[in-house]
Amino acid sequence: MNPVFVGMIFEMIVSIIGAIISWLILRKYLIKRHQLTLYLFIIFISMVIAIVFAWISKIIVLTTDIDYVYNQPNVKFPNTPLNWFLFRIVDFRITILFVTISVIYSYFLKVGVFEKDYNKNQRILVFVFGSYVIFFTIFIYERGNTLLDAINFLNILIFMGVIYISFTIRLISAYKTVNDPMYKRAFLSLAIMNLSFILTFIFVLIDRITIIMGSQGFTIFYYLAWSFVVIGFLGAYLGYIRPKATEE
Repeated sequence: MNPVFVGMIFEMIVSIIGAIISWLILRKYLIKRHQLTLYLFIIFISMVIAIVFAWISKIIVLTTDIDYVYNQPNVKFPNTPLNWFLFRIVDFRITILFVTISVIYSYFLKVGVFEKDYNKNQRILVFVFGSYVIFFTIFIYERGNTLLDAINFLNILIFMGVIYISFTIRLISAYKTVNDPMYKRAFLSLAIMNLSFILTFIFVLIDRITIIMGSQGFTIFYYLAWSFVVIGFLGAYLGYIRPKATEE
């Protein structure tokens, strides 16, 4: 079976699961108007949109003459505005753009959970590096240059690591010290979400490295990556949103 078709079906399932959970979180926010719930919704819907664009890339490849091009940076393509956009969809640049938005709002969530206000220097660093990732994602691009694609995935992985690892350490520390079962579940579920999202892009990066080494992609690491997105979605919803909704 065509691996692109299989990947499209798999991403469609992940997108549907993510959209359902995002809708449930939005409903929760519309009832209570809690800012942290809004941040979590934006994190989730940004990840869902990222997956949807990865899914659209498969549709483009399956229904047009545009294909995935690996390790061929000297290949020339028509430079039209439409191709400019379509190539960035196919090569997951738009996907990474929305993941970056998700990571930035994860920083907002971290501050909202543990801090009274933003640390000025830390906020500047987050926005400077986030801006670099966005700029690289959109503009530092060459069709068929798989090394640049791998660096792009590495950029977002570093950005996620900077935000999520420190956030996760704080969450695990809070989980160990707090006594309220509801808060323990909430801290643990957010930690699971963070680790799952980090693992997602570790596996995507590994899949991209296998392509540089000669594979055609869509390795087991690719499917593990999106599987961990589902784990992150379910963990955060079941541990953070649903227990609060039950209690209320």
